[in-house]
Amino acid sequence: MNRPNIDLLQVTLDVLILKTLVPGAMHGWGIAQRIQQVSQDVLRVNQGSLYPALHRLEEEGWISAEWGSSENNRKAKFYRLTRTGQRQLEAETENWKRLAEAVGRVLQTT
Repeated sequence: MNRPNIDLLQVTLDVLILKTLVPGAMHGWGIAQRIQQVSQDVLRVNQGSLYPALHRLEEEGWISAEWGSSENNRKAKFYRLTRTGQRQLEAETENWKRLAEAVGRVLQTT
């Protein structure tokens, strides 16, 4: 499931969103908050990046969406990981491991 010519930041956000949805459905704001929380405030996803990514992932068939009520009784779109999305997450996780190892090797050179 190779994605040639895709922006590294876009792929990174896609992987973070897919991973965040593994435990179950979440609305957009919840996804952004969870990424920020798990990263210990290192990663912050703004709405201008999050919602286009969610739409892109939905178009790819990696997530599905349905309307529901949020914790504060507001109408919100909830996103769920699909089987295809789970397979994509597994592939992208392997790609990230290879990338992290390669970057690590470069950083260790003198």
